[in-house]
Amino acid sequence: MKIFPAIDIKNGKCVRLLKGDFNKSTEYKKSPLDQAKEFSDQGFHDLHIVDLDGALKGEPVNGKLIEEICNETKVNVSDLQMRVQVGGGIRTIDHIAKLIDAGVDRVVLGT
Repeated sequence: MKIFPAIDIKNGKCVRLLKGDFNKSTEYKKSPLDQAKEFSDQGFHDLHIVDLDGALKGEPVNGKLIEEICNETKVNVSDLQMRVQVGGGIRTIDHIAKLIDAGVDRVVLGT
């Protein structure tokens, strides 16, 4: 079994939407990077990130934050980088290339 903990990013913060409504969200105090590190410290090898700002805009918005997460998360057991998959606002091959260059392992395409 593979478990993918998820981080939804809106305005640079961890959030959870209520029934997918962008106007109704819970904002968490922990930064996306701190949350990703916590998942890594707990031994998770995979992480799912949704760039909600990107989903609204139609292009990735939180690329620098996602790159920071890719660069700074390590799995303690094997000292390997956590595998990161990202979705939200990815519409072109250029968007995909930039995310891969940032360290993302998998890209999730929606609409």
